[in-house]
Amino acid sequence: MTELVLSDLLRSVLRGLEITVILTISGSILAFVCAFVFGLGRVSRWRFIRVFSVCYIELFRGTSVFVQVFWLYYALPAFGLLLSPLLAGILGLGFNVGAYGAEVVRSAVQATGRDQYEACCALNFTRYQTFRYIILPQAFPRMLPVFGNNMVELMKASSIVSLISLSDITFQAQQFRIRTGQTFLPFAVTLIVYFILYLGILFFIRSVMRLATPQKVKV
Repeated sequence: MTELVLSDLLRSVLRGLEITVILTISGSILAFVCAFVFGLGRVSRWRFIRVFSVCYIELFRGTSVFVQVFWLYYALPAFGLLLSPLLAGILGLGFNVGAYGAEVVRSAVQATGRDQYEACCALNFTRYQTFRYIILPQAFPRMLPVFGNNMVELMKASSIVSLISLSDITFQAQQFRIRTGQTFLPFAVTLIVYFILYLGILFFIRSVMRLATPQKVKV
């Protein structure tokens, strides 16, 4: 009997794990893109782009991610746009975390010394060349630790999609609890799985940081 219960739990966890991993990876990619687009938009020379970027950032940082996901899934159909639970989850999580990431990009870019910009002007660099070859290579390593934290937060927040009937790990644990009446086992396994995913994200970010950080040359 115990073996059957464990087998059932394992199958449930694996089904939910696939959804959670898809949400984490896809949502993180979307958040990364939004962070750079709107973070650089915050320091744009054009007022319209700056205002639009601020509106996006403040809207998604100032409202609940729960409400954002619910709005995408339940409210958009009223306007004729029907999203699948998976797509609604990816968009809601990606846009929300991307808003926080945009402020990371902005602060990292603005933290670059003024002398760097002045040197680029002296060398007659264009604005694109300044950002592409001077500013971003220095700012990107500063962003990575916070991007890692944002990715972890997105992974943990992915459990909210269980409320729109998407079968992630949390949803599967709840269904297992309903079927078997057991509470400790499914949620203990769920905690362990989330922690393993966290360690995977931590390893990934540290690997990227090692690649992105210039190595010191020993003399």
